[in-house]
Amino acid sequence: MTDFAFRRDERAERAYLVGVALRQSQALISIADSLAELALLAETAGIHVVGQSQQTLRRINPKTFVGSGKLAEIAEQVIICDANVVIFDDELSPRHQREIEKQLGESVRLLDRSALILDIFAQHARTSEGALQVELAQYEYRLPRLTRQWTHLARQAGGGAARGGAGGVGLRGPGETQLEVDRREITRKITRLKADLEHVRAHRSLHRARRQVSGLPLVALVGYTNAGKSTLINALSDSDIYVADQLFATLDPTTRRIPLPDGSEALLSDTVGFIQKLPTTLIAAFRATLEEVTEADLLLHVVDISHPNATQHIEAVEDILAEIDAAHMPRLLILNKVDRLPGGPQPPPLIDNYAAIVPVSAREGLGLDALRDAIGEVAARQSIQLDIVIPYQAGQVYSDLYDKGYIESERTSDSGWELRLRLPQALRGNYQRYAVRAGE
Repeated sequence: MTDFAFRRDERAERAYLVGVALRQSQALISIADSLAELALLAETAGIHVVGQSQQTLRRINPKTFVGSGKLAEIAEQVIICDANVVIFDDELSPRHQREIEKQLGESVRLLDRSALILDIFAQHARTSEGALQVELAQYEYRLPRLTRQWTHLARQAGGGAARGGAGGVGLRGPGETQLEVDRREITRKITRLKADLEHVRAHRSLHRARRQVSGLPLVALVGYTNAGKSTLINALSDSDIYVADQLFATLDPTTRRIPLPDGSEALLSDTVGFIQKLPTTLIAAFRATLEEVTEADLLLHVVDISHPNATQHIEAVEDILAEIDAAHMPRLLILNKVDRLPGGPQPPPLIDNYAAIVPVSAREGLGLDALRDAIGEVAARQSIQLDIVIPYQAGQVYSDLYDKGYIESERTSDSGWELRLRLPQALRGNYQRYAVRAGE
């Protein structure tokens, strides 16, 4: 996808996983479950897992992340398992990465969880916007981690500078010179990508403004990756959005109209799935996409209730919603995949601040009417009542109100159509000139 994509070995990639637990920390999920999730991420990226190791520490080793003895053990196990990739379950600092690479040797590729997720996003981005967002996140992740092995972005600059030129550049080694060239090149690319994404953001804001004029409530789906959001939007809107039983199967936002029980409609927007330890570079790069969440009228938080870590997944999503300033928004908790539970769904114990909890099976079509009712009830609470009189010569205004389902009651008079409307508060100004004043 980019000229700075992850390198692939010619032979199949075989990964050895490494996880660390800190004694005094309260991790969201256990180290064993986190490594199991990391294995799923690796398989999603096309990397076969051949072994794993974990260590409990009082604190992270400032030089090698794990203890020096543990690192030597990992290097030995990599040889025994014939692994050519080592993946750490946490984001490694540039120093950690350099020191670990020295111990593992040049034949073994080192990744951390952030790099692996970026790799998956690069493989799954299908639109130009998604590609831009992933590319920006990749460059911002790579910039502080540049080493000689990555000096390939600006080969044309190596000649004169390496041989020595004006300003004393020749006093530096050729490797250092190339690193500086690469850093400048990456910084330039980051600046360009941010500018391109600002255009995307402005374009998306324009579309959002047009949707607001339509008066249809915007409902955004959020949830842990592979919770079933795409299946749910397909079931509610009779669409055929791509669905796969894998992590981060879809990245690009999709919006569909869905009918509500009162005859009106809502706009339902899918968003990128969340995951614990989601790289901050991705959250920043996907700002334009995540604005679909912050600008929504209602959030549907979809959780795979059949997953053993469902409660922890809810916490992870709530943490990210707080990070993007969306924790205050009205939301419904959708307990998906109830068909996989023989005894029926048991709501997680920590649930709070949800307008309603709705059990569904998007795949089997169970609970969808109840979900539409819940969406309609929240939308109704966010609407206003307005009495207006539409002159007969303004028949198009009456037709539009009728088509959108905003008319609660009506009667005719010499002045025109006397209507009682129920409509989104944002549209009040569109019809204020027809409003009936007190005493009339």
